[in-house]
Amino acid sequence: MVQTRRQSRGMEAPPAKEGGWVRQPADQKPSFSVATLRKAVPKHCWERSLLRSSAYLLTDLAMLAALVYASLFIDTAPVPPAVRWLVLWPAYWFFAGAVATGLWVIAHECGHQAFSEYQAVNDGVGLVLHSCLLVPYYSWKHSHRRHHSNTGSLAKDEVFVPDTRDEVSDKWELGQLFPVRLVKLLGTLTVGWPLYLFFNVSSHPYEKKWVNHFDPWSPIFSKRERVEVAVSDVALVAVLYGLRQLASAMGWAFLVKTYVVPYLIVNFWLVTITLLQHTHPELPHYTDDEWDWLRGALATVDRNYGWLLNTLHHHIADTHVAHHLFSTMPHYHAQEATKALKPILGDYYRYDDRPLLKAMWTDYTLCRYAAPDTPGGGIYWFRK
Repeated sequence: MVQTRRQSRGMEAPPAKEGGWVRQPADQKPSFSVATLRKAVPKHCWERSLLRSSAYLLTDLAMLAALVYASLFIDTAPVPPAVRWLVLWPAYWFFAGAVATGLWVIAHECGHQAFSEYQAVNDGVGLVLHSCLLVPYYSWKHSHRRHHSNTGSLAKDEVFVPDTRDEVSDKWELGQLFPVRLVKLLGTLTVGWPLYLFFNVSSHPYEKKWVNHFDPWSPIFSKRERVEVAVSDVALVAVLYGLRQLASAMGWAFLVKTYVVPYLIVNFWLVTITLLQHTHPELPHYTDDEWDWLRGALATVDRNYGWLLNTLHHHIADTHVAHHLFSTMPHYHAQEATKALKPILGDYYRYDDRPLLKAMWTDYTLCRYAAPDTPGGGIYWFRK
């Protein structure tokens, strides 16, 4: 059973229920303001310590280096091949992917200027880390900023904008079949990230046919951002050249086992985290007439992936509500901030601690498209 935490406040109407799920109270604007929420967060949570952020960065790099070093001995380990391929390599891939996702999160914080008080440091660290993970740092930084500026907006959000319909349909459709849902979910988890970067899949539509994160003239970006997009492209070319040289020296098999598989796992976690933060039966989306920034920012849910993954991922999943409200706050303050915010957020706060695979399948099934309760309405809810 989903554990969604809510607290009633004042005389607000009780949240509406739909199919056993308790909807976020989207039809009424919150009785609190962003200023009220900001005042509730302890003052030290706004401190962006270069020293502390660097300590997390160096810890992640040390863990990843230790894992890579240990992987050098897997193929020569005195164990049966089955143990090597079914235990040792999968263990390396899992932990290397999880730790590298933590590095991805730190680079993401650099894009939000949460790593330190110095923009040059933030962008320098973020560019190096994201480029090594084959992410166009500046390009994604700018599109991601627009995601935060337009979260929950059907017209302007930049990521996982649901398919919409003008009204609810009770007709059976091919997309409801188990094999179809499974193939679509697996496709999203495996190639969803490159499809987003190369074709802007899951974003809102643009007039230009081919929209991507590598073209400086893409409509995603403004004129003043074009140079930085080009810098991201050059950095990616440099990393790809370095990987090609590494493969020449160590062999392609080495590159695939040591880098490519963990890279794919990072992509899996990136898509999983983003998908599940904004795809939930209790969360709304809004048309332009209905949308406002605060309700849009609140249209997300905190997810619990267990102590190990929450820690290695720097709590990006279980403090995502606070992150959307205050994205310049460092991750190491987000848990304390969340605790301070929850009593004020009340029914607007969502927390889900169902097992990951169960939540993923259930929510992907229940959230096939979004439609208003009545035709012409400005608040859209997920439907199956």
